[in-house]
Amino acid sequence: MRHSIQELTDLAKEARRITMRMIAGIGKGHVGGALDIVDILTVLYYEEMNVDPKNPQREGRDRFVLSKGHGGPGLYAILAMKGYFDKKEIDTLNKPGTILPSHCDRLLTPGVDMTAGSLGQGLSAAVGMALADRIDRNGARVYCIIGDGESQEGQIWEAGMFAAQQKLGSLTCFLDLNGQQIDAPVDEVNSMRDPAAKWSAFGWNVQEIDGHDMQAIFDAVEKAKTCTDKPNMIVCRTVKGKGWKKVEGTTKSHSLSVTAEDLEDALRDLQ
Repeated sequence: MRHSIQELTDLAKEARRITMRMIAGIGKGHVGGALDIVDILTVLYYEEMNVDPKNPQREGRDRFVLSKGHGGPGLYAILAMKGYFDKKEIDTLNKPGTILPSHCDRLLTPGVDMTAGSLGQGLSAAVGMALADRIDRNGARVYCIIGDGESQEGQIWEAGMFAAQQKLGSLTCFLDLNGQQIDAPVDEVNSMRDPAAKWSAFGWNVQEIDGHDMQAIFDAVEKAKTCTDKPNMIVCRTVKGKGWKKVEGTTKSHSLSVTAEDLEDALRDLQ
């Protein structure tokens, strides 16, 4: 690893602080699903991905698809920290003329590889990217994050079935298993029951980890690289709203108002 676990932890805290400032600036946003993916993003962008912030469209780069696009503020925080765009842009989240819409848009934000919004579609795009990389023989890898609520969409499983058929070993997907969706806990709406068993049955190489353990994330990605004949699914047990104690693990964290007082409270938690 190029960074120590403590360095990665500090980077993730800074990304969460930036995320909260962004959402507080507009007054409301998708707090829960943005905060809980930050540790995964930190490991990807600071340890794993072959990318260049100075040349975000470079051919042959690794690519990342945030299928659960409402988590965009978490991704924007990492991209700003990496230098894809000026940090002053974080004050414009979802405002007129912004390059940072509430859901990711590849035509607006440097470093965003796929537009998101309609849940269930991102994995299909990631599969297409991996197929294209195989044709180009460029050695690139494709990473994707999907949500557990999003996994109620049939298109996720169509993409999963096809990726296994094509033996896309260059594709690594993370399932953000936070147990909550917009209306209620996932198990009350449409339970995934045993997602690891499902993905294994679909022909994927599956690992299960704590999605906030930096070492575990890094090790899982490294292990995924050794599997060349199956797509990789890393089932990540996460806490929605991770870092802001007031809303951690709650359904209400999906999208909520964030006042100046709330921001102060969250930033205290993220010291």
